[in-house]
Amino acid sequence: MGIRVAIAGASGYAGGELIRLVAGHPEFELVAATAHSQAGHRLDVVHPQLAGLDLILGETDAATLADADLVFLALPHGQSAALAAQLPPEVRVVDLGADHRLADPYAWANYYGGTHAGPWTYGLPELPGQRELIAGATRVANTGCYAAAIILALAPLVAAGAAAPADVVVVAASGTSGAGKAAKPHLLGSEVMGDLSPYRVGTHQHVPEIKQATGATGLSLTPVLAPMPRGILATVTAVPARGVDPRAVLAEAYADAPFVHVLPEGAWPHTAATLGSNSCHLQATVDVDSRRMIVLSALDNLGKGAAGQAVQNANLMCGLPETTGLSVWGVAP
Repeated sequence: MGIRVAIAGASGYAGGELIRLVAGHPEFELVAATAHSQAGHRLDVVHPQLAGLDLILGETDAATLADADLVFLALPHGQSAALAAQLPPEVRVVDLGADHRLADPYAWANYYGGTHAGPWTYGLPELPGQRELIAGATRVANTGCYAAAIILALAPLVAAGAAAPADVVVVAASGTSGAGKAAKPHLLGSEVMGDLSPYRVGTHQHVPEIKQATGATGLSLTPVLAPMPRGILATVTAVPARGVDPRAVLAEAYADAPFVHVLPEGAWPHTAATLGSNSCHLQATVDVDSRRMIVLSALDNLGKGAAGQAVQNANLMCGLPETTGLSVWGVAP
């Protein structure tokens, strides 16, 4: 038998992607998948792409999950902490929600509200020293989707002194799956198609997470809803140190990172190239007029931005190679 896996929140987009990855993983055995309103339904009715997986979605409670060796929590923000607290301490848990990402209670209260549950080990292996911390942890907080794209673009540059931490500006476009699966009027096809729309301008909840992980002290994020199901393209700009080559700094930082690719000179990231993969594509330059540093970052928000990242973390927690069961390459066209 393999490592027994349970997934809470399996009816959502991230939950469905988790099931797909776990079902194809050579060392994981899916033993339970739970939901709220969809409990009692066949999995392949809720997720037609998973036809052939004979599973009924169960109720989301600790009793259903506690028999697993590894639990993924793909629940709305604010719903993971209470459930995780009921699970045995030896059960490994990866939380895809925000409940345990932030170390600062004030930042949690300001951006999310409610009671701060306290931080877990932060689940971005590409940060310096983080692989070892994740490998030794039983509780890991997965990154946010925008956060993953932006942190990977920015963190090495701030750490190297190549980018000023106080004046970072980000405009990032995301596919509609990032907003979840709940029916909402502004996510209807007729509302989204042929349109780009900003949201949570100046107040996005991933800002404190990005600052915490990168060392940025001032960051403006404008998220944009794009008419595509999945993917994120982030444009990150900052004031560079004189004479710095940002692409060279990124290439050195990620030389041994299997899922982060600094593209060849002249090639620019685009979301379709990362579709279905756990990879992040990066490119950087310095603007010839403003002299600001520009880094472009693309990833699949359900892959490296959510489910793929969670499996990468789980692999490390379980003593497996971090690439196990994950694709470096995207699906095209």
